[in-house]
Amino acid sequence: MQNCRMTDTQVLVASNRGPVSFSLSDDGALTMRRGGGGLVSGLASVASETDVIWVCAALSEADRTAVRLAPDGRLDHAGYDIGGASVRMLDIPEATFQRAYNAVANSTLWFVHHLLYDTPNVPFFDARSRRDWQSYEAYNAAFADALGHDAAPGAKVAIQDYHLSLAPQMLRERRPDLKIAHFSHTPWAPPEYYRLLPDDIGVQVLEGILGADHAGFLAERWAKAFLDCCETFLSAKVDRLANSVTHQGRVTKIGVHGLGVDGPELRARAAEPDVIARKQALREQVGDRQLIVRIDRTELSKNIVRGLAAYWELLVNHPEWRERVVHLAFAYPSRQDLQEYRDYTVAVQRIAAEINDEFATPGWQPLILQVDDDYPRSLAAYCLADVLLVNPIRDGMNLVAKEGPVLSEHGCALVLSREAGAAAELDEDALMINPYDVSQTAETLHQALLTPRDERAARCERLVEAATALPPQQWFADQIADLD
Repeated sequence: MQNCRMTDTQVLVASNRGPVSFSLSDDGALTMRRGGGGLVSGLASVASETDVIWVCAALSEADRTAVRLAPDGRLDHAGYDIGGASVRMLDIPEATFQRAYNAVANSTLWFVHHLLYDTPNVPFFDARSRRDWQSYEAYNAAFADALGHDAAPGAKVAIQDYHLSLAPQMLRERRPDLKIAHFSHTPWAPPEYYRLLPDDIGVQVLEGILGADHAGFLAERWAKAFLDCCETFLSAKVDRLANSVTHQGRVTKIGVHGLGVDGPELRARAAEPDVIARKQALREQVGDRQLIVRIDRTELSKNIVRGLAAYWELLVNHPEWRERVVHLAFAYPSRQDLQEYRDYTVAVQRIAAEINDEFATPGWQPLILQVDDDYPRSLAAYCLADVLLVNPIRDGMNLVAKEGPVLSEHGCALVLSREAGAAAELDEDALMINPYDVSQTAETLHQALLTPRDERAARCERLVEAATALPPQQWFADQIADLD
């Protein structure tokens, strides 16, 4: 690992979601809320050492109101305590934003990289999709314009994720003096699936990212898929030993940065009174039964329905676990403005109800499904879990698989999909599954419940070591240092 001090260099971060968001009260008053996540933690580690500007999009009417009241859209200039960074929030036209965000980023690029399409029916690239793509170009251009305007000569720019795939090349054209990084928080599709995109759009996305000096990925597997796509669709020169791509006279270095968790920070948060209260409530609800926990957004790639089906099969095939185990399933809302996600949420709720209808007794509710977002309750569940189920069909990393062992009070068994990016780091001590194999998942849950506590604790200790090896601060600093 490199230690990165950036006192002499300005750093700009660009992402769809910023470090703060706003809400409007009934009387029109604005309230600011700080964001969470690895990127915010990583930025906090460098904000005190250098000039940091974070460029993000206004995501709500409250955000847009805050922007309009702020000089030049700079929230720190409007008197908000942002916490060390200067934040510029872009007021992108609502129609442009919705087409770029929902129609392209979340309904096209996300589906491609997570291999989610029902290909006999979708995708369907027509004149409407071309209009949507023009909005995606305009959205990326707005970020490139803002970054180019605010960046000092020779500044370093860290552009985040699939929402901003075109921004590196656009910024390169505007400001060739800048050092630019792009990081993909999702998987990357292999060539045989990436080719679902229209040919020109597929090329444009690849060339957009290759406008960066450094392109980062969460796992070696995703970086390799990106190199394969560059070779297949651009006929670019790919050097797999040097991890670089040469295209149109420019060299882009490819890096792998597996995001971990900040153990001390996570444990400190879990020691707060609100978490302790929720932990007590959960324990009273569950009793002395063993506890299987899953915590996800209701996202198609998270594979919640198959996970619940596996629990159902566990209770059918191993009736000895009835009344001796409870499954806590937290499935928090995600992208409910998209029909596919609303349908999936209904499917999750339906199978949960069916499990309880079949197996519940007067003194035992086998499955507790919670769909209202409650972060303290999630932390409490981590603390109490005997088994943590993480079974995505495809995931860039999956921090749940890392957070759970860190907070486990007596050592949990981790049942982990081989298709999660975290599998590359945790597979030796997790119980690995094929996420499509419901029967295998059910038997692995059975195995996890039978694992002796001392073995669980020993495995969990090693999982914690791997999960905290690259905390967000170091993860972010390493990427900025790689620009040198």
